[in-house]
Amino acid sequence: MERQKRQRSKMAEDEEPLRLSTSKGNGGLTSMDSIESFRWVFQDEDDSVIDDDGDDDLPFRNGMDSEDEDNADHKLIRTGPRIDSLDVETLEVSGAQRNDLEYVTFSKGVKLAFQTLGVVFGDVGTSPLYTFSVMFSKAPIEGNEDIIGALSLVIYTLILIPLIKYVLIVLLANDDGEGGTFALYSLICRHAKVSLLPNQLASDARISSFKLKVPSAELERSLRIKERLEASLGLKKLLLMLVLAGTSMVIADGVVTPAMSVMSAVRGLKVGVPMFEEDHVVMISVAYLIVLFSLQKFGTSKIGLAIGPALFVWFCSLGGIGIYNLVKYDSSVLKAFNPLHIYYYFKRDSTKAWFSLGGCLLCATGSEAMFADLCYFSVRAIQLIFAFLVLPCLMLGYLGQAAYLMDNKDDAQQPFFSSIPYGTFWPVFLIANIAALIACRTMTTATFSCVKQSIALGCFPRLKIIHTSRKFMGQIYIPVINWFLLAAALLLVCTIASTDEIGNAYGVAEVGVMMMTTILVILVMLLIWQINIIFVMSFSVIFLGLEFIFLSSVLWGIRDGSWLILIFAIIVFFIMYIWNYGSKLKYETEVKKKMSMDVMRELGSNLGTVRAPGIGLLYNELANGVPTIFGQFLATLPAVHSMIIFVCIKYVPVPFVPPSERFLFRRVCHKSYHMFRCIARYGYKDLHRENHQIFEQLLIESLEKFIRREAKERSLESDSDSDSDSNSESTRVLIDPNGSLSSLGAPLLSKHRNKTTNRPVNSEASTSREPEKASGSNSVQDKSLENELAVLRMAKESGIVYLLGHVSIRARKDSWFVKKLAINYFYAFLRKNCRRGIATLSVPHTRLMEVAITHMV
Repeated sequence: MERQKRQRSKMAEDEEPLRLSTSKGNGGLTSMDSIESFRWVFQDEDDSVIDDDGDDDLPFRNGMDSEDEDNADHKLIRTGPRIDSLDVETLEVSGAQRNDLEYVTFSKGVKLAFQTLGVVFGDVGTSPLYTFSVMFSKAPIEGNEDIIGALSLVIYTLILIPLIKYVLIVLLANDDGEGGTFALYSLICRHAKVSLLPNQLASDARISSFKLKVPSAELERSLRIKERLEASLGLKKLLLMLVLAGTSMVIADGVVTPAMSVMSAVRGLKVGVPMFEEDHVVMISVAYLIVLFSLQKFGTSKIGLAIGPALFVWFCSLGGIGIYNLVKYDSSVLKAFNPLHIYYYFKRDSTKAWFSLGGCLLCATGSEAMFADLCYFSVRAIQLIFAFLVLPCLMLGYLGQAAYLMDNKDDAQQPFFSSIPYGTFWPVFLIANIAALIACRTMTTATFSCVKQSIALGCFPRLKIIHTSRKFMGQIYIPVINWFLLAAALLLVCTIASTDEIGNAYGVAEVGVMMMTTILVILVMLLIWQINIIFVMSFSVIFLGLEFIFLSSVLWGIRDGSWLILIFAIIVFFIMYIWNYGSKLKYETEVKKKMSMDVMRELGSNLGTVRAPGIGLLYNELANGVPTIFGQFLATLPAVHSMIIFVCIKYVPVPFVPPSERFLFRRVCHKSYHMFRCIARYGYKDLHRENHQIFEQLLIESLEKFIRREAKERSLESDSDSDSDSNSESTRVLIDPNGSLSSLGAPLLSKHRNKTTNRPVNSEASTSREPEKASGSNSVQDKSLENELAVLRMAKESGIVYLLGHVSIRARKDSWFVKKLAINYFYAFLRKNCRRGIATLSVPHTRLMEVAITHMV
């Protein structure tokens, strides 16, 4: 009883849960990460712990023959909560936590509302500049009924796509506040193992932001879909291709949106200045685009706050002009709210009405940007602003243009600028041009967000990402993408000078990403939301059917120059697919060729070479095991460092990883090897602001805490083993966290039923020799701890060196020609020109050691 009291007293002092021994085995990996529940793991004879997270997470087991593993005398211990050894330090990193926008003051709320207008709604807000002009260029006006029918189409397209589909449904399918096609994909990846990159760990699911919802027994449909997705490689590839296609369309949208918005706004000069020519429109548009993309580097919050009031004035102008035209010209256009006029429109001339659908779709442009830009603002803010400001003003704007056209059918090529009251033309023209520039920024911002997500999930080459705000960590700027979009937009403007042709290209990009989003949201409904199948079928039939009809219309006009945007999207798609394919092959090859633990044991603690003082940080992409590049270092260098830490920066399919759950520390091999693994887990929206000095400080301090925590737990386990010696070998007495006792028999892992008993422990079970034995064990462990900490401090004083292994792959000679072309040329070119992962830490070149190795795949 005294022994039990002493154990509990020690637990209270350390404020750490107790780990108790119950069986024996071979292994060599100590694991520590952050979950909140107790668990069972194996322990070997030298007190090293084998983590049982999964097959891929057991390097020592992988190096063991199956016969040896079956005959091994395992010891099973019950550990406390996994503790992240970098908990405290990561909280000190500037900007490491996501800004919470839920609790804001009134002044901050007004500021946020203006930023929302300036960032999210610019694209959809400028659609009245060109929607009717493109529609009536495809389907000329022959009577007032054509105007009413076209207006009715626009009204119900606005209601169905931006309002019902996106604002009320799709925005709710966000990934912890993140939107876009890759956010949907990561959400699906968390609920089903559909990722093609095999670097998932069971410990990833313990991150609190995973928020997994296990399908209920009543909804077996979700389980069947999950099993089918996980079992079919073809379905996984199809899902990835849909995501890549949607993202490529978003990037293509980022090219065509600036071209269309700017040219439509500048063309208003032809109404105000009759002598103005088309060449002048092109030149001014080019100048506008250059200025616009040059301002992107100043960030979303700064520019969004500045242009938010301007866009508010724009929406008010739309509503005011609409009301003016309704009163002055023909208020009978209000009957377009009757959907029967759509039927009459198609009945009079179905071919002409079908052609006009490509222009009608433009009224919904910017819907996907609302979803992709969700990371900057809350769902509720976007919903309220759209429902009570944006949508009413848009409808009034379209109603006013239709009312004007009822009496001025000849002005169908420029209905917006022609309908502006005479005395206010130039102020409205100025506001319209500002709104057009804002629209360009909206889609460019959405493009940056999608590219960053795809980079984090391994589907896009690594690029330099600049975070433009200290307060809002989601606001980014990607220089390469920015100038790439500018070059493509300038090419589009100079090549296709007609806004009608650019409008058709706009429709191709917009409807493509809409369809990909619809398919992914349907999968979210079935797999995650688990809602009624009738609602899912209704959503699928209505929106997929509607988008297929729009797609058929825009594809018919692809011969007029809009094929350029399709070529652009296809190029982006292949870049993303080849990068993902090459990265997958590279990772799988590294997993297959990682060093066996048998080899590590044969080399001994000196690793077959000289261990020089110092710390070597070996960066690799493997989340478990010893990478083969380490063997290359051993073979190449005359000596290796006295302490080796394998550092793996790993992205998990969540937007943000809480700082307290960021890092995992694990011991590799026996203590005498002084080798550790650090897995740094980041979400696809997390940022890295640490320079190498901060990173090194966090790493060393955290490693020291890990070693101390490990020693304390082993001390408690040793005390527990002393108590257990008085009992039979087949039964162990365990102390639960609540202080009750558990009697367990072997094997413990599969037969434990959490049965407890309240019988007291026999105080006579401990002999008088036990305190002396425990005291001797504790002194040995204390000495071992001091020695290991001394080695750590000496290594730190000797310096830290970054060991970088450049692992490249080449296709085998007997591979298909297409594979050789993709791997040896395209993927190799992308790898050579992409940003290196270590670049974020700004490590001096004098502290870098690099070794290259090539694998044949």
